[in-house]
Amino acid sequence: MMEKQTGLIWIVRLNHQIGVVGGEKQSVNFGRVLTAMVTPFTEEGELNYDEAARLADYLVTHGSDGLVVCGTTGESPTLTWQEEYELFRVVRDAVAGRAKVIAGTGSNSTREAVEATKKAAQLGLDGSLQVVPYYNKPTQAGLYEHFRAIAQASDLPILLYNIPSRTGASLQPETVAKLAELETVVAIKEASGIMDTASEIRRLTPSRFAIYSGDDSLTLPLLSLGGSGVVSVASHLIGLQLQELIQSYIRGQHDQALAHHLRLFPLFKVLFIETNPVPIKAALEMQGWRVGRARLPLAPLQPNSLQVLRQVLEEMGLLAESKGSEQMTTKVS
Repeated sequence: MMEKQTGLIWIVRLNHQIGVVGGEKQSVNFGRVLTAMVTPFTEEGELNYDEAARLADYLVTHGSDGLVVCGTTGESPTLTWQEEYELFRVVRDAVAGRAKVIAGTGSNSTREAVEATKKAAQLGLDGSLQVVPYYNKPTQAGLYEHFRAIAQASDLPILLYNIPSRTGASLQPETVAKLAELETVVAIKEASGIMDTASEIRRLTPSRFAIYSGDDSLTLPLLSLGGSGVVSVASHLIGLQLQELIQSYIRGQHDQALAHHLRLFPLFKVLFIETNPVPIKAALEMQGWRVGRARLPLAPLQPNSLQVLRQVLEEMGLLAESKGSEQMTTKVS
């Protein structure tokens, strides 16, 4: 999911292992900053695999410990499974072991999620993002059986994904704790936005079970509750700065961490001025990346929102240097 000195302190990325040693399940280290990577499209709306490879390379050299591919930000609802499998392969090859690659293989069909997760394991990826099944609104018993079936299907480490605002169902802390007993269920992306939920998950699960913020703006609060890091949208633009925020907190420099948080807060919020990933794709396009528009039914950013987004990016100095594919071509070949 490389150690690289760039003036900021990076965390040491550890190779994950899963197993039982001395009767105790080993922890899995996905890292601190996991980028929920956008899926680039051409002007015709087809996947732009070359741009995906360039973007993946850029992200892992600019603060990302791991890349979550084909999640919400990656527009998984409008991708075919074949497109997803090819994108997994392309990103895996572009990263070349320098960061973790976590495949979005969740589904509201348990059978589909099982098969997709098996495929991700065959491709040699580092983990699987498993979203709470959407639309069919399972009970907590159904959610447990769904995730247990996926966990038993392969040895791929699982990052649970709780986002009730999109799924219509919420994974309760007691269910998370029960799932955390399974060998391959190692972490959760908690995106309910409710800090009491995160607190209860931390209270009920062992310390080796990682809790990631699903919202950039809640990274710092979640760290104070025993969180491990963030599955980030903003890290497309400020990965190194997010790393420094987290590392400041870990070093006990809480005032410095808060200063980073407050400075980055306007960006955290503007990237959700409309439905994700529409604003982040617009921001990347402004920087020169050829990521294209989101596929329908997501519409392009409205003019007023575009103006607000541009203003924040300019104020933060994020449009001073184009980072897009024309500039990256000589770096990635």
